[in-house]
Amino acid sequence: MILDRFRLTDQVAIVTGAGRGLGAAIAVAFAEAGADVLIASRTTAELDKVAERVADAGRRAHVVTADLSDATAAGALAAAARDEFGRLDIVVNNVGGALPKPLLDTTAADLEAAFRFNVSNTHALTTAAVPIMLETAGGGSIINVTSMMGRAPGRAFAAYGTAKAALAHYTRLTAMDLCPRIRVNAIAPGSIVTSALEVVAANDAVRTPMEQATPLRRLGEPEDVAAAALYLASAAGGFITGKVLEVDGGLIAPNLDIPIPDL
Repeated sequence: MILDRFRLTDQVAIVTGAGRGLGAAIAVAFAEAGADVLIASRTTAELDKVAERVADAGRRAHVVTADLSDATAAGALAAAARDEFGRLDIVVNNVGGALPKPLLDTTAADLEAAFRFNVSNTHALTTAAVPIMLETAGGGSIINVTSMMGRAPGRAFAAYGTAKAALAHYTRLTAMDLCPRIRVNAIAPGSIVTSALEVVAANDAVRTPMEQATPLRRLGEPEDVAAAALYLASAAGGFITGKVLEVDGGLIAPNLDIPIPDL
C-alpha cells in the first residue's frame, strides 16, 4: 500500500529544537510513523512533555538538554543517538533563528552569530551524523529547516534571511556530496502558528491581514511542517534530494511587514 511508504518503522531520528513548535510536532509525527527519537533543546521540562507524547505513540524518546547554539553540543547528538538506540537514520536540523533588526543596527557580529546558529551548527551535526548513519543504517535522510525569508525579501531580516538563504544552498551542496546513500533536503516554512507567532496570532487586527495576504487564506500549523518532514524522511520521498520544500501557504512575499521607517 502507498501509505506503507510513509512508515518509519524502527528507524531512529534526531530532532533539534524539539521542545515545542515545529520540532515537537516533527518528533511526535515521526514516533507515530514508527520511529524512536532523540529530542534536544535547552529546556528539560518542555522535552519531557514531548517525550510523553512519543511514549503515547508507542515509541522511545531520549531527552538531551543542551545549548544547541554551541556547535560542539550539536555535533555530540549523533553519538548520543547511536549510544542510546544503536543506529541513526534521520536528522532534522530544526533549531535556529535570529531576531529582526533594522539593517543599520545589524552588526557584523549579528550576521556571524546568525550564520553560526543556523548554518555552522547544522554542519556540525550533519558531519558528525553521516558516518554513523552510513555505519549503522547504510544511509539515511537529513532535513534542514530554513524559511521563506531565505528567498523573499522583507525589512529587518538581513541577518536571519541571509543565514536561512545560506542554509538552503548548503542543503543543495550537501546533497551532492552525500548522494546516493544519504538524501538531504530542506523545508522552508512560512507563517506557522507556534509560540514565536502566538502574540500575532492572538491579535485579529494583525492575524486577519496576514491570512488575507496568504494565498491559502490561513496561517500554517506545526503539523503542516511535520507532514512535510515525514514525507522527506520516509521512503515516500525516496527519489528527492537537494530540494527545498516550501510549506508557506503559497506566499511569494512576506505576509507581515516589520514597521521600519523609510530612510
